[in-house]
Amino acid sequence: QVQLVESGGGLVQAGGSLRLSCAISGRTFSRYAMGWFRQAPGKEREFVAAISWNGGSTYYADSVKGRFTCSRDNAKNTLYLQMNSLKPEDTAVYYCAAKPAVVAGTSIYEYDYWGQGTQVTVSS
Repeated sequence: QVQLVESGGGLVQAGGSLRLSCAISGRTFSRYAMGWFRQAPGKEREFVAAISWNGGSTYYADSVKGRFTCSRDNAKNTLYLQMNSLKPEDTAVYYCAAKPAVVAGTSIYEYDYWGQGTQVTVSS
């Protein structure tokens, strides 16, 4: 059983930064492609960023490109999302997800395991 635990969310002013972390346990982290998704109140869960099993490839939603950076440390079994220049529209619950594959994807249906989410609130 794979377990994912996010941390690092909080309240920040517009223009500020946060770094989210996602710790994975239960399986070999390096065998999973990973993704970040978010869900705002009243909206569907949407893709934010993803990274391949070895970190060689990353993918970003257009809305966060140039502001967010997804990375991973396989030695520490941890996924990261560095979020800079935050905007009020980035406010959401952020989830990490794991996909037992080499290549990451952008659809929620590709991912088998999910964390419980961490709240990010950006004030204007």
